[in-house]
Amino acid sequence: MTAAKMTAPRARTLGELLELPGYAGRTPFDGKIRLVQDEVRENLTRKLRSGEELFPGVVGYDDTVIPQLVNALLARQNFILLGLRGQAKSRILRAITELLDDVVPVIEGVDMPDDPINPIGAEGKHLLEVHGMELPIRWLPRADRYVEKLATPDVTVADLIGDVDPIKAARLGTSLGDTRSMHFGLLPRANRGIFAINELADLAPKVQVAMFNILQEGDVQIKGYPIRLELDVMLVFSANPEDYTARGKIVTPLKDRIGSEIRTHYPTDVRLGMGITAQEAVKDDAVTVPGFMAELIEEIAFQAREDGRVDKMSGVSQRLPISLLEVAAANAERRSLIGGDDAVVRVSDVYAGLPAITGKMELEYEGELKGADNVAKEVIRKAAGAVYGRLCGSMDTQALEKWFEDGNVFRFPQSGDSGAAMKATKEVPGLSDIAAEVADSNSDAVRVSAAEFVLEGLYGRKKLSRAEELYAAPEPETRQQRGGRWN
Repeated sequence: MTAAKMTAPRARTLGELLELPGYAGRTPFDGKIRLVQDEVRENLTRKLRSGEELFPGVVGYDDTVIPQLVNALLARQNFILLGLRGQAKSRILRAITELLDDVVPVIEGVDMPDDPINPIGAEGKHLLEVHGMELPIRWLPRADRYVEKLATPDVTVADLIGDVDPIKAARLGTSLGDTRSMHFGLLPRANRGIFAINELADLAPKVQVAMFNILQEGDVQIKGYPIRLELDVMLVFSANPEDYTARGKIVTPLKDRIGSEIRTHYPTDVRLGMGITAQEAVKDDAVTVPGFMAELIEEIAFQAREDGRVDKMSGVSQRLPISLLEVAAANAERRSLIGGDDAVVRVSDVYAGLPAITGKMELEYEGELKGADNVAKEVIRKAAGAVYGRLCGSMDTQALEKWFEDGNVFRFPQSGDSGAAMKATKEVPGLSDIAAEVADSNSDAVRVSAAEFVLEGLYGRKKLSRAEELYAAPEPETRQQRGGRWN
């Protein structure tokens, strides 16, 4: 165990620090500098050898993003994650803090975290010269070594790097060009840690250039004064692909010096998406979400990403199924509290969650003309048809379809207990039997949910028509398009 990983004893002065294992024998300004990238690499190497999970909670990237990320970290590179919204970019950046040591020593009483053995700041160097081995130190936990900034066009060089403080200069008796007269911004305060910038392209070009200079050259000009800071910072970024943003772009010198460009993506499989949604969604344990309903909710996001009326460049965030599952579960709970029945998510609860869908989709011109609610309802229909095809495609529904073809209609019960609703479904030939097979449960509430799912699935496959909760035979034009056959 290295000294930086130790939690006890905690040295309080430089002299005590140099007596700890791992520091013994070292002297101030000995030039032995362990950079943040070295620290991350060492801890990553240890985790890889021991088989530990590297990024808990990051699902679906095991064969794509994570290997590229590991390569960049082993190579001690800064990197950028490029991807559409809702692709876990921020989660990945924050997870890298787990690759830092538990604690590291820094000089007490300075604005910028500074190594007590090899300080880089003028204030830290001065304190070391004054106090020597009695230099007070504190231990910085890994959680405090991560600084994140959301880039916006109004962010200034002063915000990120810092600004000259005339009052501080007058109090210290220094010139304005002295780093001791500087009020530090976020980047210097992230020294000895990780500095993350989200949506990098939104930063003004001059701010990007200033950030590049301070990291690569160690200097920057602030109000005409050259300031030199050789920071020890691991810099990580996230952004939408350049072609997908009209707000700005990453300046070429900065982009050229970012070590790795790693592309993120949405889940490639519905099952992976379901795992992410179940992990992130917040719902009451008293609410039951049948497997077929969880798959339907996830399929809605997949269908929306393929819909021509939805803007592909904006993407459909993974937050859509997460929010939809939460709202659908809440509606099921509300229905349960009013009616006193078991809380089980049904298709009607998904329609009640339309606000969770419409707010997550940017529409093309055709979609705007159609209306967000109408587009969302059609996406639900397509999703129901797709999931029904996977789960029930081989089931015999001819008797059920014939019953509707004969002119019968069925209004799915939305109130009352599930026992009464299950009894009502027996009116439709074969529906209760199919629902029992889909539900794979003896619970009436789950079987009612399955029955509504079956009808919605047939509607999604254009074998039925639907008006609110009323199911009927398909419209005449739909039959004509299908050649008059129910298939």
